[in-house]
Amino acid sequence: MITGATRGIGRAAAVEMARQGAEVALVGRDPDRVEASVEEARATDGGARVHGHVANLTLMANVRELAQELLERYDHIDVLANNAGALFASRKVTAEGFEQTFALNHLAPFLLTDLLRERLRDGRVVTTASDAHRSGHLDLDDLQSERSYGSMRAYGTTKLCNILFTRELARRAPELHANCFHPGVVRTGFGKNDNGVWKVLTTIGSPMMRSSKRGARSLVWLALSDEAGQLDGEYIEDEKVVSPSRRARDGDLARELWNRSAELVGLPAEAPA
Repeated sequence: MITGATRGIGRAAAVEMARQGAEVALVGRDPDRVEASVEEARATDGGARVHGHVANLTLMANVRELAQELLERYDHIDVLANNAGALFASRKVTAEGFEQTFALNHLAPFLLTDLLRERLRDGRVVTTASDAHRSGHLDLDDLQSERSYGSMRAYGTTKLCNILFTRELARRAPELHANCFHPGVVRTGFGKNDNGVWKVLTTIGSPMMRSSKRGARSLVWLALSDEAGQLDGEYIEDEKVVSPSRRARDGDLARELWNRSAELVGLPAEAPA
């Protein structure tokens, strides 16, 4: 199961997993792009079954609807790849009252993983983080960036949240393996929502960036390899375990972020035993 699977590394990962024969379910917000991605994955010579699901993951109501759809359709999920994410030029609030970067990049994978946990026993949760987390600043009293907003700072903070979520999930859910990774700076449509400096930099620097296929390599490795199946709570770069920032290794911060996030989406703070 791969979210954000209609462009960039999500689409590249879906195609590669299907080529290797894995049954794949793709999630995206645009029905036409979902269908195109499904057809591309089916066209590989892996003979895999490929499914498509449509959901706007900036809205927690849609995350819940997606989770219910998946629970009804699949008896077991071997891998949940929380890959959907974006960078937004300006601060906007969703219809549910959440700042959209925080909602899409952190709350959506947090909630979706929890809702699918019964199907993920002995499975893997792979979350797309980023080295941008090193510039993130997590203020637990300002998770919605109400005091100040900068697109790259908000993005970096949510990537820090991804790593903290992964580490805390590994602690709370011994029945599964949770890891996250940095894909590198990838040549995709990632910066399309930012009309400022980041869009200019990605346009100028595009020739020096990684391809989507190269950026997806760690995702595929974490999802399918036997070696990665032994890892838990780790941060990966180029298929190797690396150390994230000091803040990303803060267990107390991870636990408090979990509790605050659970409260925001209406889940119990403590996971069931």
